[in-house]
Amino acid sequence: MKNLKKFIFNGIIYLVFFLIYPLTLQAASNDEEKYKYLDLFGQVFDRVRSAYVDEVSDKELIEKAIDGMLSGLDPHSGYMNEEIWQEMQMDTKGKFGGLGIEITMEEGFVKVISPIEDTPAYKAGVLAGDYIIQIDDTPVFGLTLNEAVDLMRGKKGESIIITISRENTEPFELEIIRDFIKIRSVKSEIINNVGYLRITSFNEQTESGLLNALKEIKSNSNETILGYILDVRSNPGGLLDQAVKVTDLFLSKGEIVSTRGRDRKDIKRYRAKNKDKINGMPLVVIIDGGSASASEIVAGALQDHRRAIIIGTQSFGKGSVQTIIPFQVSDSEKITGIRLTTARYFTPSGTSIQGKGIIPDIIIQQGEFESFDYKRFSESDLKDSLDKDKNIETKINEEEDNQISKIEERLNLDYQLQRAVDLIRVISLYDEKIE
Repeated sequence: MKNLKKFIFNGIIYLVFFLIYPLTLQAASNDEEKYKYLDLFGQVFDRVRSAYVDEVSDKELIEKAIDGMLSGLDPHSGYMNEEIWQEMQMDTKGKFGGLGIEITMEEGFVKVISPIEDTPAYKAGVLAGDYIIQIDDTPVFGLTLNEAVDLMRGKKGESIIITISRENTEPFELEIIRDFIKIRSVKSEIINNVGYLRITSFNEQTESGLLNALKEIKSNSNETILGYILDVRSNPGGLLDQAVKVTDLFLSKGEIVSTRGRDRKDIKRYRAKNKDKINGMPLVVIIDGGSASASEIVAGALQDHRRAIIIGTQSFGKGSVQTIIPFQVSDSEKITGIRLTTARYFTPSGTSIQGKGIIPDIIIQQGEFESFDYKRFSESDLKDSLDKDKNIETKINEEEDNQISKIEERLNLDYQLQRAVDLIRVISLYDEKIE
């Protein structure tokens, strides 16, 4: 019996050894390979420092190496030096300097995700989907995203010339004057008894701005509001927590979004906690190819819960989550950081938006079309028409009544918004008949 126990004990020891030993060898092998490549990095670093055509500081070489490591993983990861770090802090507060565009890298060129409304780039005519192929005299091809961003940054009042490549158009130049901009994240108005809510970006002010907008609409309306339109076209996104809070204003319960990291267990779910602020009234969300990230979280959640009708065109498809990680330079007060993609986000139905985007319930192209301000003719316009004189006064009154208001002119130029307003009005009529 004693020998049997000893045999079993030794067997367990050998079994554990044979299970652990290969893992130990693998770990040792991995460490050895890692140190080989770190040694290679050191050799390359020394060679570049000593042989590059121009003298480059160690700091610049190391920063470029870090940025190359990150930006080589995906277009949204990157290194932020002290200057970029400080500007990023202003970005999330809704105040920053520059052109006013959200960009990414695609096929070696800078691609515009979206121009931000009321910024120099927006006013100059930059559109979502444009490619920036040259910045002043510098071709973009071969640059990293951070290098391109650095070229576009500058002091307020300084001009920059960017060369744009746009589908079905010859490349052309745009001169833009840099400015220091404070973004008003939320705008609102009443259009034909429909509350219109426009979100240009998701920063720290967005939730509070939207709540104030809803209060203003309710207090300024002389008639019953029929429903609401949430416009996130050309909205490049922003803070995840703000996207969750905005969505929560229109939901009473249920999941809003989930984020999933590399580990299968690394799942975080965000759920609605508050009451629907518009009490279940009709809601239409307008999206387009410039709606990205946080905009897609909002549209995707409201679509999955069938809380809103999504119209417009397919969104951008940025379904990844970036974590901002600060680092302090040793023996100094300088703060730098990295922007690292750490997760993908999924709509409540479990759908990943990465590379796919949100497909609207009703696809409506903006397009170019004739407005409705053409001359109309009637029986009274015909020569020697009966009762023509009697109709003159009536006709004058009708012409005055039919003068196109500013809102109507705007709707004539914005086909997607026009259809959204019509949709809200149709839904409200249908609801009235049911009651």
